[in-house]
Amino acid sequence: MKRLSDSALSDAMKTDSYDYRLPSELIATEPAKPKDTSKLLVIERKTGHITHTIFRHILDFVPKGCAIIYNDTKVIKARLYGRKSSGGRIELLINKPLDAQRYNVLIRGKVKPGTQLVFDDSFRAEVVELCADGSRIVRFTDRNGDILPFETVLRHLERLGHVPLPPYIEREERAEDATLYQPVFARHEGAVAAPTASLHFTDELFETMRQQFDCYPVTLHVGAGTFKPVDSEVITDHPMHSEYYDIPPATQHIIDSDREILAIGTTSARTIEYYARTHKRFGECDLFLHPGNPPIRVNHLLTNFHLPKSTLIMLVASFLGLETTMKVYNIAIKERYRFYSYGDAMLIL
Repeated sequence: MKRLSDSALSDAMKTDSYDYRLPSELIATEPAKPKDTSKLLVIERKTGHITHTIFRHILDFVPKGCAIIYNDTKVIKARLYGRKSSGGRIELLINKPLDAQRYNVLIRGKVKPGTQLVFDDSFRAEVVELCADGSRIVRFTDRNGDILPFETVLRHLERLGHVPLPPYIEREERAEDATLYQPVFARHEGAVAAPTASLHFTDELFETMRQQFDCYPVTLHVGAGTFKPVDSEVITDHPMHSEYYDIPPATQHIIDSDREILAIGTTSARTIEYYARTHKRFGECDLFLHPGNPPIRVNHLLTNFHLPKSTLIMLVASFLGLETTMKVYNIAIKERYRFYSYGDAMLIL
C-alpha cells in the first residue's frame, strides 16, 4: 500500500476532515424495492475509475476467484418500552450481552442501580450498575426475580421488543422492518444494528453469488456503539467500542490462505482484520481501521455510505484514503445516492 505523506496522514487523523454536508432528503428511511435495485457505485482503486450501476449487477464486478466473506449475525428486537416499578415510563435499548446474566443497555429516563423495570407480568429487568459512559448494566428476570437465560430473553424480545431502527430514520417502526432490516443470510441472533451492506441482497442474488463464488460466514454481533460519533479532535483518541465475534474454522482457513477476499460490509472487514492481527478465532473485536491503520488482509470491500465523522467513514478511508473518500462521497451526493442503513452501496475494488 502506498505510504501517506506526513501532511496527508496528519489531515487523515483529524476528525473534522471526515465532515460533509448531506441534504436531508438523501437520508434513506426505507430500502429500495426490490432491494437489489438500489444504486451501486463501483470504484477501482488502481485507476480511480468509477462506475454507476445497480446492486443487481454487483457480481459482474467481483474479481473471479475471489472468496467472499459475509456477516451472518441476526438483528434482535432490542428496543423495549416499559415502566419503572414506581410508575415512570422508560425506553431501553440493548447494546450487547456481557455474559450469561448481564446486559449493557441504553435507557432513556433517570434510573438508578436497584431500579426495577417492568415490561409485562413475566418479563422484567433490574438495573445493576451505572457505567461511566451513561449506559447501564441490567439483569432480566421473571416476576419472581429469577434471572432469565439468554434463550428466554430472546423469546420475550421477539414477543415484546421492537426493531432497533437507527436514530436517523425518523419515522415509526413498521411491521415490514422486521424483514427489511435483516440480511437474508442472517443466522445467529445477537445484533442490535444490521450489517447494512448485507441488506441489498435478495434470496435469489445471494444464491447466485454462492453458485459463482466461494462464500464464507463470520459472525460479529453489531452493537449500538456503531452509531457513536467521534467526538475527539484526533480520531485515534476515540474510545472504540467492542463487539463479540466468531470465525468458523472453514472461514479461518480462507483468511489464512493467499486468496483474494471481498468483505461484505465493514463488520466483516473488521472481523477479518482483527483476526489477521491477533489470530484469535473468537472474542471481542475493538479494531479501529483508519488511514493510519489500514487493512492488511481484506482486498475488496462492499459498504454503504456512512455518517459524517463516524468510525465507519474512517474505515472506508482506510481503503481509499481520505482525499478519495471525500471525493467519492461528494460524487454520490451529486448523483443523488441514498445514504446510511437503508441507502445505496459502494464496491471498493
